[in-house]
Amino acid sequence: MICVSLAEESLNGCLSALKEIEFAEIRLDRMGPTLQDVWTLFSSHGQLIATCRPGRFTDDDRKVLLLAAIRAGAAYVDVEIESEPSYREEIIVDAKSRGCKVIVSFHDYEKTPGRAELEAILSQCFLAGADIAKIACTALSLRDSARLLGLLDREEKVVVVAMGERGRITRIVAPLFGSPFTFASLRPGKETAEGQIDRATLEGLIQTLQRARAEGACL
Repeated sequence: MICVSLAEESLNGCLSALKEIEFAEIRLDRMGPTLQDVWTLFSSHGQLIATCRPGRFTDDDRKVLLLAAIRAGAAYVDVEIESEPSYREEIIVDAKSRGCKVIVSFHDYEKTPGRAELEAILSQCFLAGADIAKIACTALSLRDSARLLGLLDREEKVVVVAMGERGRITRIVAPLFGSPFTFASLRPGKETAEGQIDRATLEGLIQTLQRARAEGACL
């Protein structure tokens, strides 16, 4: 499944984009929305991830926006394992009480840690209450990408993303190895992370691999 990461600055821009998207992540930190905007967005579409990364807002303001998204009907909420437990736990408790799935995410924008460290981080994500753990790291080599893909060999639901040009392969093949979804941009020029592929291109690449796998299975 492909999740389109949306960072439209306006409410109307988001709503217009959502008309053609089945599954999307709303980057609230890129929008700067009002609470009414949040309600309008998340009550208008049944398959949205509410995400608000650190930087633009304080943790208190981020919490208010994410709780509003949950209460408006968000299907998923993303909280960072690196965030303060008091911030994270209130959001997770509220989400679970309302049937909203919890994504606990980890990001390393400089490198990809070693396998043992990544496994420990995954364990922390699930102990924190994750329904899905997301690991996003910058790939400095193809070995980094391979290491991240190896994390999919678990019973729990894990999403892996290798950011950067050397990590683009993970965005294509991760769903074929068990990742619940992968992230794409709405179209070229709308990327929200380095190495992100636009939705139309990514759909074509995944479909090509799926056909090749099916044909190979019939030989």
